[in-house]
Amino acid sequence: MLELPESHVIADQLNKTIKGKTIKNVTVNQSPHKFTFYFGDPQEYDKLLSGRQVGETCALAGQVEIALGDARLLFTDGTNIRYLKEGEKPPKKHQLYAEFTDDTALVCTVQMYGGIQAFLDGQNDNPYYLVAKEKPTPYMEAFDRTYFETVYKNAKDNLSVKALLATEQRIPGLGNGVLQDILFHAGIHPKEKIANIDETKRDMLFINLKNTLLEMREKGGRDTEKNLFGEYGGYQTYLSKKTLEEPCPKCGGWISRQAYLGGNIYFCPRCQPVDVK
Repeated sequence: MLELPESHVIADQLNKTIKGKTIKNVTVNQSPHKFTFYFGDPQEYDKLLSGRQVGETCALAGQVEIALGDARLLFTDGTNIRYLKEGEKPPKKHQLYAEFTDDTALVCTVQMYGGIQAFLDGQNDNPYYLVAKEKPTPYMEAFDRTYFETVYKNAKDNLSVKALLATEQRIPGLGNGVLQDILFHAGIHPKEKIANIDETKRDMLFINLKNTLLEMREKGGRDTEKNLFGEYGGYQTYLSKKTLEEPCPKCGGWISRQAYLGGNIYFCPRCQPVDVK
């Protein structure tokens, strides 16, 4: 799933791989998928995008946006983006296939849900897109300790720390996936109420939020997610589906998994105790 580290890694890879190429043709919705969300009529994408030269690609929180003159091609969370070399065959099922004049291509597939959106600059009024463009992310200098405290104090005291960090677009691009290691390093349980976290602990949370996300990006994304070339990232997750059967790297205890707020949370009961009051 596209979260902050992966969106930045893939944007960097796209800038090194397809910038300057010209789109020859675009096939959209070749394999209909009811949870693929398009902007407008996807049958118009070929007309809109063909003949355009690829400009700069940027990461917008957990989204990836390619500039094509005054048009934009946007991929949101849940969309798998792959680069195909000349002669490399696309998968049988895909939701977008953009071929370039040098016979290389981009192919996008959606498994659970995802967005593939082509539009003219300024047309897209989707609130998730606008928030991703407007709010600072932890990779920016503007996302400092003061800003984080504002996010914290504007939330209700009865929220859990997972709800604070990974819902309602308070921090766009920070999702359930990257959340696990951030909280593990900070020693905070995902269900802990934010009212129970004092200022010293919030300092630790802020530091680990920034540092963990930066390490994930610098190492090419997480080892649970694939990049533009179908390769897993180099960041070895501490808490994820890949480490569930392994002992806690801090105390040697066993990792727990629970369903919570629309996804699984992973935690060490010893290192991340929770105040249930």
